[in-house]
Amino acid sequence: MRKWMTDFIYSFPFQLLILHLRSNLLLLATWLLLGMMVTGDLGGKFGLRYLFLSPEYMGEVGFMSFFYVGIGFGALVMSWNLTSYLLSAYRFSFLASLARPFTKFAFNNLIVPLCFAALFLFCQIRFGLYYELGHLSQVLWNSAGFMAGFITLVLIISVYFNFTNKDIFSLLKIEKPQSLGGAIVPGKEDIPIIEDIKLNRNQWRVDTYLNESFRPRIVRSVAHYDARLLLRVFRQNHINVLIVQLFTLVILVLLGALMDQPAFRLPTGASVFLLASVVIAIGGAISYWFNKWRITAIIVLMIVINQVTRFDIFHHKNKAYGMDYGTAPAVYDADTLQSVCNEETIMSDRLATLEILEKWKQKVSKPGKGKPKMVFFCVSGGGLKAATWATQVLQSAGKFTDGQFLEHTMLISGASGGMMGTTYFRELVLRQKNGENTDPYDPIHVQNISKDLLNPISFTIVTNDLFLPWATFEQGGYSYKKDRGYIFEKTLNENTGYVLDKTIGDYRQPEREAVIPMVFITPSIVNDGRRLVISSQPVSYMMVEPAGVNVPHSVQVDAVDFGWLFAPQGADNLRFTTALRMNATYPYVLPNVYLPSDPPVEVLDAGFRDNFGLKSATRFIHVFKDWIQENTGGVVFVVVRAFDRQREIQSSKNQGVFETILNPLEIAFKVMSLQDYEHDNNLGFIYDLLGREHFEIIRFTYHPSEELKDSPISFYLTRREREDLVRAIGSPESLESLERLRQVLE
Repeated sequence: MRKWMTDFIYSFPFQLLILHLRSNLLLLATWLLLGMMVTGDLGGKFGLRYLFLSPEYMGEVGFMSFFYVGIGFGALVMSWNLTSYLLSAYRFSFLASLARPFTKFAFNNLIVPLCFAALFLFCQIRFGLYYELGHLSQVLWNSAGFMAGFITLVLIISVYFNFTNKDIFSLLKIEKPQSLGGAIVPGKEDIPIIEDIKLNRNQWRVDTYLNESFRPRIVRSVAHYDARLLLRVFRQNHINVLIVQLFTLVILVLLGALMDQPAFRLPTGASVFLLASVVIAIGGAISYWFNKWRITAIIVLMIVINQVTRFDIFHHKNKAYGMDYGTAPAVYDADTLQSVCNEETIMSDRLATLEILEKWKQKVSKPGKGKPKMVFFCVSGGGLKAATWATQVLQSAGKFTDGQFLEHTMLISGASGGMMGTTYFRELVLRQKNGENTDPYDPIHVQNISKDLLNPISFTIVTNDLFLPWATFEQGGYSYKKDRGYIFEKTLNENTGYVLDKTIGDYRQPEREAVIPMVFITPSIVNDGRRLVISSQPVSYMMVEPAGVNVPHSVQVDAVDFGWLFAPQGADNLRFTTALRMNATYPYVLPNVYLPSDPPVEVLDAGFRDNFGLKSATRFIHVFKDWIQENTGGVVFVVVRAFDRQREIQSSKNQGVFETILNPLEIAFKVMSLQDYEHDNNLGFIYDLLGREHFEIIRFTYHPSEELKDSPISFYLTRREREDLVRAIGSPESLESLERLRQVLE
C-alpha cells in the first residue's frame, strides 16, 4: 500500500499538478474563471454560460457550432501545455532524453484540461436536455462535435511539432552542435544553467511518467548526456511555443476583421477559449521573463496600459451612427439647457404635439361611442426576454381588440429590449398601412425578435474590441469604427429583415399624421444623470416639469430634447437602431455612446433612470392634462413587464464580516425595486390629476415557470425560455388583462 502511494505521489502527472498549485496559480486562475462561466457561477445573470453551452454558428446550434468550440478548447489546451512546458520543463531534465519530449509532457499535463472537459460536457448535456429541450441523440451528437473539434486541433498542432521538434536522439547525430549560449530561463537565483542540470539542481523528483499509450514508465537518469544538448532540446521547443501562440493571436485579430461575414463569426465560446489561450500565453511569458517579479510586472503593465490608453489614438469612443462629428460640437451645460426651457419654445413644441393629438382624436373617435380612451404603452427592459414578451403582448392585444389597440395608443416609452420588440411591431404595422404585404400578427415576428444577439456581441468583444477597433464603415456619409455596437445593430437588422434600418427623421411624418403612436427613446446621460429624450418630434416640453416653465428656475431641467440639442449635428439622421442600442446599453455588454457635444455627452441604458417608460408617460400627461381631460374618456396605462415586481425579501442575518462591509453597497444593485416605488408615486399623481373615472392601469407581467424563475436577462433565449414566453401569454392573468383591455376600448 505504501509503495502504491509513493508511486502515485511521485508520478509525473501528480507532480505537475503540485507544481501548478505552487507556482502557476495565474494559469490555473484562467481555468477557474472559465469553469465558473460554464457553470453559471460567473456572469450567470447575463447568460455567459449560453456562449459555451448553446453556441450558435450561422444561426444554428448543432454539430458544427460545437465543433468550432472544440477547436477553441483545443487551442486552449495546447496553449496550457506549451506555456507549462515553457515554465516547468527545465525542472524535469529527463524529458530531454525521451523521444518526442513535448508530446510526453502534454500527456502527463492533462489533469486540469480533462477535469474541465468533464465539467463542460456534463453542463452541456444537462443544458441541452433541460433548457434547449433537445433529444438525447442530438445532445450527444453536439458533444461529439465538441470532442471532434478538440481532437482536430490537437492533431494539427501535433503534426507541426512532429516535424519541427527535435529530441536528444536527433541531436546526437549532429557532429558539431551549435553553441547555445545563455540559459533557457532568465533570472538570478533559479537559472537552470548547464551545471544545474549536471548536478541535478532545481529538479523535482519524478519516478514514473505516462507514455503516449498512457502506460507508466520508469524515469531514467540523464547524467550521461551532454547538458548542452539537453538545453538545446528545451530551447528548440520554446521557439515552437512562441510560434503557435503568436499564430493564435493573429487568428483572433483576423476573425475580428471579418466580422461582417457570418461564416467567420465563430461561436463566441470558441473565441473565448482562443482568447484564454492568449491570456495563458501572456501570463506564461511574464512569468518566464520576470520569474519572482511577475506580480510586480503585471501591476506595472496594468498601470502603463491605463496611462497609454488615455491618449485618443488608443481610446476608442463609440459614436452615434448617422451624426456629424466633424462640425462644431453642441454646447452642453446647465445654462444652455435652461435657455431652451422658455415659454415661447415650449409653447411652439406643445402646439405641434397638440396637432398630433387632434389627428389622433379624429382617427379613433366613433359616432355615438363617447370620448375615446388614450393608451400609453410602457414597456420594461430585460434583453430578448422583454423584446419577445412585448411583441407577444402587442400581437395579442391587437387581435383581442380587432386592431384598435395600437390605434388608441398615443405614446410608447420604455427601455432596452422591450422597446426593441415594441418598435419592431410598430414598424410592421406602419408597413401594412402603407400597402406592403406584411402581417404584423404573424408568429414569425416573435421568432425573429427572439433570435440570438449575444453571440455576435461577445464574439466581437473577444476578436475586435479588446484589440482596439480599427476597421471602419460608412453611414449617412460619415465614417465610424466597427465594434460590438456596430455588430449589434447589424445582427438586429439581419434578424428582423432590415425593417428598422431607418433614421429618426423617417418617422416624423407618420407620427405627425397620427398614423402610428409617438415613441420616446430615453437613454440615461452618464455625465449628470439626466434623461435624453429621442423623438422624431420637437419635445422641449419634456425637459422640465411644467412648473419650471411657469416659474422659471423653480425646478431643474432633468431631461434633454435630443432633436433640439443636436440639430446642427444631424439629429434627424440618427440611425434608429442606434437609438435603440443607446437605450439598451448595459455596461460592458454594449459600448457607451459618446455624442458630438462639448463636453461629450455619454449615454447608456434607459433602465438606470426609467426602466418602464412611466416617467415619460406621466410627464406627457401632466403637460397635456387639459386637452386630455376635455377630449378623451381617460387614460389607460398598459404596463408590460418582463419580470415580476414581487421579490423575496432578503435577510441580513448571520452575515460574515466582509458581507457586512459590502452590505450598504447592495442598494446600488436594487435600482429596479426603487423605481417601482417611485413609479407608484407617479401613477398616484396622475390618479389625483385626472380622477378615478379617467385613470386605468392594465398590467402584463411575464411570470416564468418554476424551472425558469432564475433565468438570466440576456440577449439570448433558450428554446425552453421561448416556449415559456409563448405559454405565458395564454395564462389566466394575461387573458384577464386582455379582456379588460378589450372592454376598456369598446
